[in-house]
Amino acid sequence: MAASFALCASRPMLVSSHLGTPMRPTGRVESVGALGSQSSFSQLSRLSPCKLQWQSIGTDQMQGRKYSMLIAGCAASPNDTINAQQSTLNNRFPLQDVLEAQQFDRKLLNSIFEVAREMEDIERDAAGSELLKGFLMATLFYEPSTRTRLSFESAMKRLGGEVLTTENAREFSSAAKGETLEDTIRTVEGYSDIIVLRHFESGAAKKAANTANIPIINAGDGPGQHPTQALLDMYTIKREIGHLDNIRVGLVGDLANGRTVRSLAYLLAKYDGVKIYFVAPDVVKMKDDIKDHLTDSGVDWEESTDLMEVASKCDVIYQTRIQRERFGDRIDLYNAARGKYIVDTKVMNVLPKHAVVLHPLPRLDEITVEVDSDPRAAYFRQAKNGLHIRMALLKLLLLGY
Repeated sequence: MAASFALCASRPMLVSSHLGTPMRPTGRVESVGALGSQSSFSQLSRLSPCKLQWQSIGTDQMQGRKYSMLIAGCAASPNDTINAQQSTLNNRFPLQDVLEAQQFDRKLLNSIFEVAREMEDIERDAAGSELLKGFLMATLFYEPSTRTRLSFESAMKRLGGEVLTTENAREFSSAAKGETLEDTIRTVEGYSDIIVLRHFESGAAKKAANTANIPIINAGDGPGQHPTQALLDMYTIKREIGHLDNIRVGLVGDLANGRTVRSLAYLLAKYDGVKIYFVAPDVVKMKDDIKDHLTDSGVDWEESTDLMEVASKCDVIYQTRIQRERFGDRIDLYNAARGKYIVDTKVMNVLPKHAVVLHPLPRLDEITVEVDSDPRAAYFRQAKNGLHIRMALLKLLLLGY
């Protein structure tokens, strides 16, 4: 990518690009996301007004995509430009897309959680409420969603950005006419700076990321993964329990089709002393790839058919619904699985006082409404945490740290 900057009244301005079209001037050089780059230039606004400086950082190649980056700004001395270059590199978020839980290590998780905590303090018209002003987020949802779509849209708007949305892209977009996902992504990236994708096929998010030159966030890909849900789950556990090492977690319900529990298991495996209990009907037991990963990672796990016993030992019970949409016409199997494991007042009576019950929502009848009034029922607090995690991810992907 070739780009040039011009100085006007001490305000850097991107005047031309490889597209050959002028870009709008801004009060500071924040990013060139519209051109497909994902580097933050916000640090340049701190340079003293003097003269235009040019500095080529070079080419960064990640996930098969190349980005050429240029720093320009007004510097009081050559050292200012060098410092700005180093600051920009240091402030870059290491991920270009959020696709799966395996992308994260403990250090990165902690940094995301720190930013999410900062996001909790951003209210209307407060400092930070216009961090993403001028940015556009497109949401492409090929499967139904309430919490994930609305929380992403709320996150973008709370940071001053704008939203382009499709509530049911599978039925009401050009996909209904036979358009490929790749063509849709290539088109939509021309309208936006970041895409949040939910799709019915496992691996769709990776396919989109290999196509796009802007960040892709996986908001759930069929029975594959749901990394942002896992991030908010871990954030919630840390907020509720106080730590992530040495915890016992019971994963309950549809473990075969539940993408949330798959992603959560990957993240739990990054912590020490974790034990995981799998409690599921026979037709929806946790798949072997997750079990093998946990074994290879040295995580202690076991399968159980006794929810009461597991609940008495756990710090976290993570309940999930049996996913009717994954059974096709096998209603008999669905009916056999649904209702087998229910969190009710009896389960809550044996759950330790410090423990919590989580659920990715929506729930059907797998947690009774009587449980809602128990302070250990943390699933609505969990949903609220999703807003702050997604605010953090949008900020980090578009601006960096």
